[in-house]
Formats: sequence, C-alpha cells, structure tokens
Amino acid sequence: MTAKRIKHTFRLPPALSSQLADYATRKRISQALVVETAITSFLSPDGSERLEAALTRRLDRLSRQADRLAWNVDLSNEALALFIRFWLTNNAPLPDTALAAAQAMGRERYEGFVEALSRRMELGPRLGAELSADVGAQENPDE
Repeated sequence: MTAKRIKHTFRLPPALSSQLADYATRKRISQALVVETAITSFLSPDGSERLEAALTRRLDRLSRQADRLAWNVDLSNEALALFIRFWLTNNAPLPDTALAAAQAMGRERYEGFVEALSRRMELGPRLGAELSADVGAQENPDE
C-alpha cells in the first residue's frame, strides 16, 4: 500500500528548472523524487548542522584570506617605513640654489617610479614573491 500523496504546484526559475530536468535525466529518476529528496534533506534536523558546517568552512576560508591580506598590508607598511627611514637618513637637505633643479629631477624620477609601479602591478613580479624567493635563496644557498 502506498502512502497518500498531496499534489503541490511550484514555479521555478527557468535555469533551476533546467538544472532539475538535467539532473533527473542523468540520474534516471523522476523530477518529483529529486524535489522530494531535496526538501526532505533541507527540512531534516541535521540540515542546520550541515548549514553550520558549510558556513564554518566558508568563514575559515575568509579568515585565511583576511590573514593573507593583513600580512600583505603589514609588508607594504614596513617596506614603506623602511624606505622613508633610509631616504631621510641618507639624503641631506639641499641648498636653495640647487632646489629648483632637484625638484625638476624629482618630478622626472617620480614619473618613472609611477610607470614602473604600474608595470609591476600589471605584470609582476610582486614584492612578496621577490621576498619569498630571496629568503628561499638565503636559506638554501647550495641550490
């Protein structure tokens, strides 16, 4: 004896309807069985546990990405601070007579810097990769 069934009518977006039909065809089962199984799974008591596990995995992945981003920001800040300290330590103030020529040269050098930075951002190599390679070479000098 079969259990009594109640008819329901649902409207699905075309893409989802197509996915449902394709899946049922591939598995050689009825679309109704696919829908029934999906609803049963969604409403089962362990459904919330699966959802929580999925959210936990996603949050873990986002946390790792945020950690990498924080490391890159720290690297950028430290590199900039180190450069500024080096520059201020090694460059004496200019006399007024050389100031105009130095400013013109500074503008030209800055334009070259912006072009080089643009190329590196588009094509690489990036500072983090260079540092990793340099550190790897220092740790393994025989290779």
